[in-house]
Amino acid sequence: MTLSVGATGLLGWKIVQRTEARQIETVARDPVVQRSVTYFRENIARAAKAEELVKDYRLLSTALSAFGLEADLPNKAFIQKVLESDTSDKSSLVNRLADKRYLRLAEAFGYGADKPAKNLADTVGTAFVQREFERRIGESDENLRLGLNARRELQQLAGRESSDRTLWFEVIGNAPLRKVFQGAFGFSENYGRLPIDRQLEEYTKASERLLGTASFKDMSSPETVDKLIRTFMARSQLEANPVANRYSAALTLLTNR
Repeated sequence: MTLSVGATGLLGWKIVQRTEARQIETVARDPVVQRSVTYFRENIARAAKAEELVKDYRLLSTALSAFGLEADLPNKAFIQKVLESDTSDKSSLVNRLADKRYLRLAEAFGYGADKPAKNLADTVGTAFVQREFERRIGESDENLRLGLNARRELQQLAGRESSDRTLWFEVIGNAPLRKVFQGAFGFSENYGRLPIDRQLEEYTKASERLLGTASFKDMSSPETVDKLIRTFMARSQLEANPVANRYSAALTLLTNR
């Protein structure tokens, strides 16, 4: 069931914000979603090892979808290695991956730490419903999905103890999140070819210009996050239809300064 808010771009983002709670409730009541969550809740205890999890298609599908990694469903051997990685070892596979969604997956399940995760069924069930809501919104407008993803990811980054430098590298390594920053900052895909330290410099400078800060603790405020996403939506809208959207998108870009 695709979720459509009847608009795209800036107007679509405003409608999503206004109707989000009701839309999530609708997704949670969907029989397909309920079956996935119920199956995970009733069967995850039987997957005492990562190997057992990846062998159960339904369990693995729900687990990966909850962390936005559903594209890795065919990559069972890789996901098993990720889940078995020692999250406390900085040289382990999961800590060497630039995309920290894999680290959050491994931390949530706790296989590498050899200790059962607490409240795993609730954690995965809630995350799965949220991601499914975002996925269905994205079927009508991928940019709205990217905006919702960015808002959630930035809230999570703000609670981390890592340095801003480390968190910026995580943004650059997280493709969906990077797209929002690139779009809002007006960066082309060519920025990804720059040396990583130069990319960091360009991102932090652009963040200071647009948002007034390059610190993730400051950036996590609802007002700052919304400014980032609205700018991304405005620029995307302008690129998609320069003539029809020129006035509204350009006005948003000006008022965001």
